[in-house]
Amino acid sequence: MSREQKAGRSHRIKTDNSSLERVEEFKYLGTTLTNQNFIQEEIKSRLKSGNACYPSVQNLLSSSLLSKNLKIKIHRTITLLIVLYGCETWSLTLREERKLRVFENRVLRRIFGHKRDEVTDEWRKLHNEELTVQYSSMNILRVIKSRTMRWAGHVASMGEGRGGSGFWWGNLRERPLGRPRRR
Repeated sequence: MSREQKAGRSHRIKTDNSSLERVEEFKYLGTTLTNQNFIQEEIKSRLKSGNACYPSVQNLLSSSLLSKNLKIKIHRTITLLIVLYGCETWSLTLREERKLRVFENRVLRRIFGHKRDEVTDEWRKLHNEELTVQYSSMNILRVIKSRTMRWAGHVASMGEGRGGSGFWWGNLRERPLGRPRRR
């Protein structure tokens, strides 16, 4: 945003007979974009969407009639796709990585169920290390990183005439300092 944003001035873009007003955030193609370009709000809304779809598959994931491999496939095709929509452009901090792992571990605990402890002979929840051993697929963070690298490869292979390639290679035209000359 421009420097005047902090001054509280309102900006309007006028094209032909219509005008657009400046907003703090908006939703575009299912992704929430903010004026500060913070990804925390987008991850929060993605996790909220994943949590909203979770009850619809909860009975399937906790069913003893389905195999664990089928439950994992259901998780990867339904809940994980909802949470990871648009993740190719995310730059994650440790806090967001932790939130994503907590979501995934909660779903995996539902899939794998409880474990009987040999010492106390009581049922207990699986620890995170036990979940990673039993879950043979890539965890959610590795999926995000692989999708990011695949997307970066697509941007790198774009032709010179496309806009993304200039950003990728840093070949942006810079304007000279100062105001333009009057003509």
